[in-house]
Amino acid sequence: MSRNEVTSDGVRGAVVGVAVTFGLNGVAVASWFARVPAARDALGLGAGALGLLLLAMSAGATVAMLTAGEVTHRLGARRTVCVSTIGVSAGLVVAGLAIGTWPSTAATAVGLFLLGYGSGTCNVAMNVEAAAVERLVGRTIMPRFHAVWSLGTVAAAGLAAAAAWLRLPVTAHLTGVAVVTLAGTVAAARSYRHRHRHGTSDTSDTKSEKSGVLAAWREPRTLLIGLLVLVLAFTEGTANDWVAVAFVDGYAFGPAAGAVVFGVFVTTMTFGRVVGTVALDRWGRVPVLVGTMLLAVTGTTLAVLGGAPAVAVAGVALWGLGTSLGFPVGMSAAADEEDRAAARVSVVAVIGYTAFLAGPPVVGLLGDQVGILRALLVVPLLLLPALALVPVLRPIPSAKPLP
Repeated sequence: MSRNEVTSDGVRGAVVGVAVTFGLNGVAVASWFARVPAARDALGLGAGALGLLLLAMSAGATVAMLTAGEVTHRLGARRTVCVSTIGVSAGLVVAGLAIGTWPSTAATAVGLFLLGYGSGTCNVAMNVEAAAVERLVGRTIMPRFHAVWSLGTVAAAGLAAAAAWLRLPVTAHLTGVAVVTLAGTVAAARSYRHRHRHGTSDTSDTKSEKSGVLAAWREPRTLLIGLLVLVLAFTEGTANDWVAVAFVDGYAFGPAAGAVVFGVFVTTMTFGRVVGTVALDRWGRVPVLVGTMLLAVTGTTLAVLGGAPAVAVAGVALWGLGTSLGFPVGMSAAADEEDRAAARVSVVAVIGYTAFLAGPPVVGLLGDQVGILRALLVVPLLLLPALALVPVLRPIPSAKPLP
């Protein structure tokens, strides 16, 4: 591929389109996470019951992952992203109504299932498109797409803190986010370049009608990447689900201050994803991931055992930085061979999203026994042995290298 092709307006437009999709997905998901304390209070839930409610979103995402690779293979990334975002927006509206207008735990669970299902499907499709665009550009940019997702979560955390401070009804807040997310995503997806047509794409030479998802489930490397991503997703998801609640309960922060702490986490995670591309290109996936995972271990430990609120918030900042590269690097590694990217990304995502399925009830049930704050120590206990899996992220020797 020529440099003119790589730097064409079409490719630049695709980069922007994928980035916008990531950002709006982050806004949608984080808008819910930042209002979890408000939902808990409105529905009168304890830690264990709240963990089970959060399970509804994780269940929706996990169900989506079982079919997302096949759907993306058949419909293409553009159509899959658009259709799945309808589910995301519908879930936000239902959850908002069930929390702020007609309080109902069951209805909130339905909304969260729709949100999880739509977000899970969109996650696979936008990562497949991002991997294709990364090859067209010719350098590591996947973490920056995930950085834009994190920027979306930062924006959402700020908006949620302002909404809580202004006492804006949860219904109005989440409905507004749903409308903006859907309209913006549909517009952004029009610039996508990687469009599958029953097994082929504009950027791939493959002619197979099969998605290859079943074959990917038998590949040891793909499964090990998935296991590593599972631990890293648990590390990230635990902060998303519980850090605001943990600081409200463990450090006597108010709801708005809890949302700000969540904002600290996503801000440093975003920073790590922006600068991490330089580190990855210079030193490679393995040493960089080892370093960031050790940062996450240190940060989580300080957040729980730091004692003083300032030390604990600094720990959250390190936790976000240490979490920053795990998921995007896992997606890039799964997509090393473009013709099998959709299948492998789907498998890795299914395994990874198991963390979002198991994480909320595990932390919630532990929280009932020792408090939510101390329950967060399960994160470093999982991260340390997972360091042994990092070498599996080395690129496939036979894969087409970035130009």
